[in-house]
Amino acid sequence: MNKRIIIYILGWVLIVESVAMQVCTVTSLVYGEHEGIYFFLTGVVAAALGVLAIKVKKPKNMVLYQKAGFAATALSWILMSLVAAVPFYLSGEIPSYLDAFFESASGFTTTGATILRDVEALSHGMLLWRSVMIWLGGMGVIVFLLALIPKLGGQQNIFLMRAESPGPIIGKAVPKMRNYAALLYGIYIGLTMSECLLLLFGGVSFFDAVNVAFSTAGTGGFGIHNNNMAAYQTQYQQTVIAVFMMLFGINFSVYILILARKFKQAFRMEELWFYLGVIALSTVVIAVNTLQVPRFHNDIRVTLHQAFFYVSSISTTTGFGIGDVNDWPQLSKAVIVVITFTGAMAGSTGGGFKISRMVILAKEVKKELSLLIHPRNIKAIKMDGKSLDHTVTRNTSVFLVVYMAVYVGSFLLVSIEGRDMVTSFTSVAATLNNTGPGLGDVGPVGNYADFTPLSKGVFIFDMIAGRLELFPILLLLSPSAWKRS
Repeated sequence: MNKRIIIYILGWVLIVESVAMQVCTVTSLVYGEHEGIYFFLTGVVAAALGVLAIKVKKPKNMVLYQKAGFAATALSWILMSLVAAVPFYLSGEIPSYLDAFFESASGFTTTGATILRDVEALSHGMLLWRSVMIWLGGMGVIVFLLALIPKLGGQQNIFLMRAESPGPIIGKAVPKMRNYAALLYGIYIGLTMSECLLLLFGGVSFFDAVNVAFSTAGTGGFGIHNNNMAAYQTQYQQTVIAVFMMLFGINFSVYILILARKFKQAFRMEELWFYLGVIALSTVVIAVNTLQVPRFHNDIRVTLHQAFFYVSSISTTTGFGIGDVNDWPQLSKAVIVVITFTGAMAGSTGGGFKISRMVILAKEVKKELSLLIHPRNIKAIKMDGKSLDHTVTRNTSVFLVVYMAVYVGSFLLVSIEGRDMVTSFTSVAATLNNTGPGLGDVGPVGNYADFTPLSKGVFIFDMIAGRLELFPILLLLSPSAWKRS
């Protein structure tokens, strides 16, 4: 394994994180808050270590193979979360380092789960830091580095992109990895700015608009008010947020194709129509089912609005809330749990199992049933009119097995606390799928503050493993991965 290039990448990660922290330093100064000193000092130390890593361990060979690429990505995300927790801890705004680590891991992995009971007690700099972490984690810091550093942007380093980008399929027809990464971030910034401007137009303050746009873009779900998105009371404001959650859950390849005016190719993507279909169907089912909830007063317009917001929020694993769902009928809560697992599209900023994997597995089941009836038939699984490589279908099946194994193991460990089944089950689902809120004690009006250190450790592992799609983190735990090959 090329350990020198791993250290080199970690050095650049620290530098990028240090620069991001200074945005919060300036914010603290603007609001006259002393907490900015903690961002400044942490950033200076992180930058110094980063420069040291780049200069002392500068690799001669910049080529990364899969093993080193996955290891570099996994270590980067762990390191980012550990460093990001320091300002929270030093300022005393989150007195426990474990809780601070939980909050930072939740931010970078765009999970949005929180241990904070009173979010509004945080300083403006700390509130913005939570949103900045989500924004950076949404598209990925490694993707940012690929766009920034010429030596890392070569086609041979596609393994970095594969390790960090969600979903089973990464387009192979990418002429220059650096240009592709830059294009992704260009679209990402454009959509973020668009949402921010629309929120400002709708009467949201500048600070709130920036935080909400950052958190929506990364599909992270950190709010800056105790009542989360219910703080934005007009239907216009909530609808803008709901629509952009849905847009950020779309594969960014769709936007690239639209920009290239390849409209037919963009809109023939099967995953896109399944994704939109899941949102539409879930919205209608929940809207009709929640008509009986007293606070909705049998108003279909209100239930449609609430249902669309929550479906956009949960299906994209953003986790924003505008009220308590614990008084919803069982069917509506069941739909919420199901779409927590399905997740958004591959290649988006959303988490979850991914719609594309669901489609591939469904086609694989259909193929096997067909072979039972017609054993001599030879059938290929197709997506968007093209036959899928056997490696993709095999990886999808293996991912399902590993995913279930991690889920079951985490669920059993969390169950040691003795909490009710709904809370234990959905807390693991919400962290592993990077959704944030679940049901029961961890619903949209709840938090993760009262869990034991063991459970919080499990959740931190699940959040990082879920964001990186399991294998990069599991590779770190394999002793054979660190042997010379």
